[in-house]
Amino acid sequence: MNRFDYVRPSSVSEAVAAGAEPGSAFLAAGTNLLDLMKGGIARPTRLVDVGRIPGLDAIETLPDGGVRIGALVRNADLAYHQEFARRFPMVAEALLSGASAQLRNAATTGGNLLQRTRCPYFYDTASACNKREPGAGCDALAGENRQHAVLGWSEACIATNPSDFAVPLAALDAVVEIEGRGGRREVPLTDFHRLPGDTPQIETVLAPGELIVAVRLSADAAAFAGHARYLKVRERTSYAFAVVSAAAALRIADGRIEAARLALGGVALKPWRAREAEAALAGASPGFESFQEAAALALAEARPSGDNAYKIELARRVIARALTLAAAGTPERLPALPGSPFASGGSLHD
Repeated sequence: MNRFDYVRPSSVSEAVAAGAEPGSAFLAAGTNLLDLMKGGIARPTRLVDVGRIPGLDAIETLPDGGVRIGALVRNADLAYHQEFARRFPMVAEALLSGASAQLRNAATTGGNLLQRTRCPYFYDTASACNKREPGAGCDALAGENRQHAVLGWSEACIATNPSDFAVPLAALDAVVEIEGRGGRREVPLTDFHRLPGDTPQIETVLAPGELIVAVRLSADAAAFAGHARYLKVRERTSYAFAVVSAAAALRIADGRIEAARLALGGVALKPWRAREAEAALAGASPGFESFQEAAALALAEARPSGDNAYKIELARRVIARALTLAAAGTPERLPALPGSPFASGGSLHD
């Protein structure tokens, strides 16, 4: 690990000023950043520790009925917050589907959104990776790429976004609050992460020194609480990133779908919002045919990036299954292993 300076600001404004200096990186729990530094993938010359800044670790109910989640709220604290889990159950289900209990006790809201891809070529400094070294090429294109992107990828990068948490946030129109030297701004979560294009090294819309301070969900998002599920398919049941995942939420009245929200994980370098599928579901009767049609629309633009053609069919099936689970109603007790199609039993609040 390279030598680096360490600073601990006491306010957001101090953090932003320190983070704007060349070579700086923000540190909260460090569950991803420290691994990247040890592997020589990230080489910051200054760490700006934002983990003790007051006011960023609160879960607040807003006057309009929405919720504001501070950037330093721990994943486990949010998932087990009973009022939050009741109103936004598929977000809690996604959080409990990610990583291990130890990591969830440390990882933060802001850090989760900023975690880097788990593409093995990105982590192997002997491999060519445009994300790690712009212009080097992408060894994943002709390499072991069964886990790579089928949507939104380019010849420069076929990596995927690893976050479970971000998938239901994208489906529910979450907003990211960002503080920078020019003040505060807000960005829809669906616009926060960038597709690779020709510049895969630029992963988000954050400018140098900008800091995530909170994520907001509206009261409208809570209206989907009765029919909302997160389904994750992975190569092993626990402690694994998604091969494909889906966050599905419905509003159902008089036997018809009034509105739908659908997003996919594991298929692109950002959570993939399936808006055409949502539009097709509105007004439809919940059932096999309408869910199959939505799944086909969601993957209409998908194309293999090597040996991963199976992911397209898998994603269609995961969507149909997630919608079927959502239509059946959000369970009062989440399974012991949330997000797994094989899970049963257990309680969110145990």
